[in-house]
Amino acid sequence: MIYIPAIICLFLAIYRVRRKGSSNLSLPPGPKGLPVLGNLLDLNGSQPWVSFTQWASTRGNIIYCKLFGRQIIVLQSQEVAKALLDHRSSIYSDRPPISTMKAIGSEFNSAQLRYSDEWRLHRRIFHQSFRSEAAKDYLPIQLRKARQMLQGIIETPDRYQRHIELFASSIIMSAVYDYEAQRNDDPLLLTAEKAIKVFLEVASPQTSAILETFPFLLKLPSWFPGANFKRLAVQSQKNATAMVDIPFRYARERVMTATSNPCMISESYKRIETHGNADEFELALKSSSATAFIGMLQFTASTLTVFVLAMMLYPDVQKRAQTEIEAVGGADWLPTFEDRSSLPYVEAVLRETLRWHPVFPLGLPHYTADSDVYNDHYIPKGAIVMANIWAMSQDKVRYPNPNDFKPERFFMANGQLNDDTVEFPFGFGRRVCVGRYFADASLWIAMVSLLATFRFMRPLDSDGKEVDPIFQWSTGLISHPESLPCRVVPRHRDMTADKLADIINLSA
Repeated sequence: MIYIPAIICLFLAIYRVRRKGSSNLSLPPGPKGLPVLGNLLDLNGSQPWVSFTQWASTRGNIIYCKLFGRQIIVLQSQEVAKALLDHRSSIYSDRPPISTMKAIGSEFNSAQLRYSDEWRLHRRIFHQSFRSEAAKDYLPIQLRKARQMLQGIIETPDRYQRHIELFASSIIMSAVYDYEAQRNDDPLLLTAEKAIKVFLEVASPQTSAILETFPFLLKLPSWFPGANFKRLAVQSQKNATAMVDIPFRYARERVMTATSNPCMISESYKRIETHGNADEFELALKSSSATAFIGMLQFTASTLTVFVLAMMLYPDVQKRAQTEIEAVGGADWLPTFEDRSSLPYVEAVLRETLRWHPVFPLGLPHYTADSDVYNDHYIPKGAIVMANIWAMSQDKVRYPNPNDFKPERFFMANGQLNDDTVEFPFGFGRRVCVGRYFADASLWIAMVSLLATFRFMRPLDSDGKEVDPIFQWSTGLISHPESLPCRVVPRHRDMTADKLADIINLSA
């Protein structure tokens, strides 16, 4: 009997040690919130990343909150995001379970797949088509489409934003499906854009949280008052099916008839025999190709619109970039990818565009496969983890005066570019965007071509005076200027559509 107290004390000591990693630690700081709603009322509904960034000033770089009962961890700095998402990727590489994926037609989306063998197959297909070396094969397509964009803008400058969207969609259609889009009202592009618009609306963070918490909303009859979610879901499912199936059937037919040029689909089919299950591979290829189209279209078009806004608001930056371009090749000249290393200021403009207003301000959510401890904070298993890209872009220590558009911040004292290539908008860890090399090349050739050819100026009021553009920022997953008014004029008065065509033909 004398040993019983000692045994009890031993068990208590072991119990305390085993609990020390969690119960004695606190969750990261965050606002208290309300029952059921959690911190819903504390957030800026259209720009939650702004609310998260404001919380960081008083609560630090890792924050905890709840939304409809779901635990959310927000990472506010690059250092914390890298420490967890990069260096502890075995815990943070999953995606949150989404029970409504099939209902809204998004089960094809590789970016939303759970961390699994299915995701690894999708990722491998992506990587083989868009890794750094493979992405170089698409440079001729990107150059050709950039010059088509210039021709469209000089003919109808008031529709410049539509020409930018067409550039973004047509290059990815060519790269993925070997599809040559028409310059006006292309049926495949219109189908895809219609699907993306509805999909982004129903897949926004706010809508997703509501549907995951109240899934019965998707079972209401579409005619029922307040059944807007159901109507959106039905439309999204219908549109997504068309967007995924139609271009894939087109590309597959060209592969089977040996009429396809090199593209993601044709090159992937060359590897189908290395996969044991051909049907599984083909389904993964169809899904991952549609995902590539959505992601890179939205990222490229949105970032280029931000670039146009910056050039309008910061004419001195625009002028300096154009002076650099002209110093390298002269006035009647269009740069190519071979000129990239000779244009460091244009490179800095690209970096600053990515930083100044990241178009995916919260990225895509991660999900903890196990509990974790970081800096004495307990991070529970099954928590949604958000990397606040917006907060990282506004880091006043790394980027002084972050609201200002200053490409000079990327130069060292010796005049050379520094090593900050602004990679954080492309994500972290095993979920980092594989298409970042393709996107980078698309953005650079578009920006340098636009700068070489046009001036982007503020709109005029009724008295002919320049005024700041009036527009709205889009809400949801993506943030970019919508219907951005801008005066787009040729840099040289004698530049006409015919002369531009001659310059393009001479440099072909």
